[in-house]
Amino acid sequence: MTDFLNLLIESDEIINFLKRGIQFKDICQQILYERVIAKSVRERGITVTPEEIQAESERQRRERRLEKAADTLSWLAEQMITVEDWEAAIEKRLITNKLSKSLFSEEVKRFFAQNRIDFDQILLYQIVVPSEKLAQELLYQISEQEISFYQAAHLYDIDEKRRHHCGFEGKLYRWNLKSDIATIVFSARPGEVIGPQKVAQGYHLLMVDEFIPSELTTELHQEILDRLFKQWLASELNYMIHNQDR
Repeated sequence: MTDFLNLLIESDEIINFLKRGIQFKDICQQILYERVIAKSVRERGITVTPEEIQAESERQRRERRLEKAADTLSWLAEQMITVEDWEAAIEKRLITNKLSKSLFSEEVKRFFAQNRIDFDQILLYQIVVPSEKLAQELLYQISEQEISFYQAAHLYDIDEKRRHHCGFEGKLYRWNLKSDIATIVFSARPGEVIGPQKVAQGYHLLMVDEFIPSELTTELHQEILDRLFKQWLASELNYMIHNQDR
């Protein structure tokens, strides 16, 4: 099947497919990012050892439950890549992680300290309905305990997914919210219903279930590291393009 696909599809067809799907620019950008990374890695003398590649390949095999060598080869054939392609991808990922840590590992704590308030989190529930009249009626019924916030969301929210989750929006950082909404929400008491507030989709009622103070966890450390690295990549790419045009 793989050989058959290779015979049927030409490289120009792939390029045209990406252009029609408005994906061509993103792919080109990723290729240029790889050039930026390769240049920075060379300048800093960052390398990846065969042992590190082997360890990561074994981790990925366990993750995909590829217990035997034959299973791995079969999976690679399905993906239309060779062992060398896979190892090159692993090397790229490992060396990118090393570069990211080399550049910004020491910056993460300072960035967190300077922006700590933005990393406060809440467990947020929301109801969005099409009219202010309905929002006011639901607010009254909830305050009079004629219906719970969760029941109201399940029955009346305009979003199907949110209805199924009884209004649960998830665990959100302060920076996930618009500044005016964040100010109101983070000033509320747990369980207090806020609103109605006008939004693009209609009118919403908000309720905070829990406040979670910011903490530099391993997960957040990686998230900040990734953010700083992406900002750096974009900046380096802009610099490269600007100087190319001169």
